Amino acid sequence: MTSIPRAAIHAWHPQAPLQRLHFDWLAGVELAVLRLDLIDPLISGNKWFKLAPHLRHAAEQGARGIISLGGAHSNHLHALAAAGQRFSFATVGLLRGDPQDTPTVADLQRFGMQLHWLGYGGYRQRHRAAFWTPWLARYADFLAVPEGGGGLPGALGCAGLPAMVASQLPALGWDDYHGWWLAAGTGTTLAGLVMGEGGQRTVHGALAVPLDHGVPEQVRALLAEAGHDPGGYQLLEASRGGFARQDAELLAFIAQSEAQTGLPLEPLYTAKALLALREAIGRGEVEAGRRLIFVHTGGLQGRRAAAAAASAR
Repeated sequence: MTSIPRAAIHAWHPQAPLQRLHFDWLAGVELAVLRLDLIDPLISGNKWFKLAPHLRHAAEQGARGIISLGGAHSNHLHALAAAGQRFSFATVGLLRGDPQDTPTVADLQRFGMQLHWLGYGGYRQRHRAAFWTPWLARYADFLAVPEGGGGLPGALGCAGLPAMVASQLPALGWDDYHGWWLAAGTGTTLAGLVMGEGGQRTVHGALAVPLDHGVPEQVRALLAEAGHDPGGYQLLEASRGGFARQDAELLAFIAQSEAQTGLPLEPLYTAKALLALREAIGRGEVEAGRRLIFVHTGGLQGRRAAAAAASAR
């Protein structure tokens, strides 16, 4: 493959529809969902918005490809590999753990991504200063992208989402809204929304991971690096005991919500964030009359493994 095609990357500006949501538990709160899951069948969710600045930088540098990290169900690697196939550039994935077959891994291979399994110990080395040195020597002229498409470029890629919402408010009959509600796995998308809002509205992040994963520290670091004021957001616990931890209440909530609205959810991020909103409303922490934008961050491709596990039981 040749270098990353600059013109094609710069020309693609997918738009996500904004849709009203009606649940019987909203208690006077008005809710709309930004359907990032619908921007593309494969390059879906918030992953493209985090990836795009990295890809533009790589194209401007004349890079031949992208190398990044993730797990066997990684939405980030899935979007990266799909983008590589779509725009004809090489991709390399460094994966956590030992080789395994999952629907996501099958897609990565089908999309042409070169995979390397690091084991668990090797993957834990990813934060060391010299981690990338041998990989970038092996894959010369590749750009290394942080896990999940994070870092300041990834956050800045999400800073335009408020403008996307603003252009669609009249179709909902809204003249404004009061804040955002979304899942936070690394805090990158949340930090981008805070930057895009510039302090006008609060961004509520429902933590899909425990506090010891460092999301509060990452958000503060991203805002500081951007020279942004440290406020404008709130984080709340929503991991329900751990990342990817699922329980009967969560699974029942997914089934009920999908039956009521037709909105597809996945149990790692969007469902936990939406359930956290229901609980916050139930506690009286979100008052009637508030208008919120819920962000569907995608990740639906990961539901296939859960479905396969359920059918095997």
